[in-house]
Amino acid sequence: MQSSLKILSEHACFGGAQRFYEHDSTVIGLPMRYSVYLPPQAKQAAVPALLYLAGLTCNEETFMIKAGAQRLAAELGLALICPDTSPRGEAPQSIAGATASWDFGIGAGFYLDAIQAPWAQFWRMESYLIKELLPMVTSTLPIDADRIGIFGHSMGGHGALTLALKYPGKFKSLSAFAPICAPTQCPWGEKAFTGYLGSDRSTWAAHDASYLMQSRTTAPYPAGILIDQGLADKFLPEQLHPHLFEAACASVSQALTLRRHAGYDHGYYFISTFMQDHLQHHADRL
Repeated sequence: MQSSLKILSEHACFGGAQRFYEHDSTVIGLPMRYSVYLPPQAKQAAVPALLYLAGLTCNEETFMIKAGAQRLAAELGLALICPDTSPRGEAPQSIAGATASWDFGIGAGFYLDAIQAPWAQFWRMESYLIKELLPMVTSTLPIDADRIGIFGHSMGGHGALTLALKYPGKFKSLSAFAPICAPTQCPWGEKAFTGYLGSDRSTWAAHDASYLMQSRTTAPYPAGILIDQGLADKFLPEQLHPHLFEAACASVSQALTLRRHAGYDHGYYFISTFMQDHLQHHADRL
């Protein structure tokens, strides 16, 4: 696998290096792309890293270009890792329905392993991230595998919350921007879960952050979780439901800082405004 790893581009950035990679994924069975920002401290020793999961329609470039995260990551000594949001290429595009809508199929992997045909062949983002991407970047780059945090936006916020709750030993810190907090109870989640997992809703709960939190007996992140949500976000009323995750956290005494911001929408102007707070949140815990 490592023999197929190639750097597509590299750019000096705040004393560190912004890189874009492609490799042949054994989990997905196709070439996959991801990006990594290495801070200047990585030239001397292994550094902690944050895995960022992007939202619907995004790819491995979106966060690195739009979020304005590299300057502070360089100051804090944090590496940043951003995968693509789904498989891409000729084979996935040939699947009926893969490009028919912006909230399902290509660009909308929902960070889970599909079990329904035809999606189960390639849409295996959960296994890809946990079993392949993270082991690969920590073995090939100066990144400390024992100091990994996770965060994300919208669909990627859903991914960050659910993966952090499924693999608490792997991730030491957690935050999200405008996450889909209860996908079993919103149109985006219902569409994705029906397509990827099937109509048996009993299989859906394993991918719903509010359900996963509520099902725990102790707080998985005692140092706290940070969520920022814009109140001018057009998706807030129907799709995001942060109040349900807030209630789930309260039920197991999980410390949660859920900040609601008047005037902010769902996009990267919102994300970039509060990026410093999120990177500092993770740095303090890593």
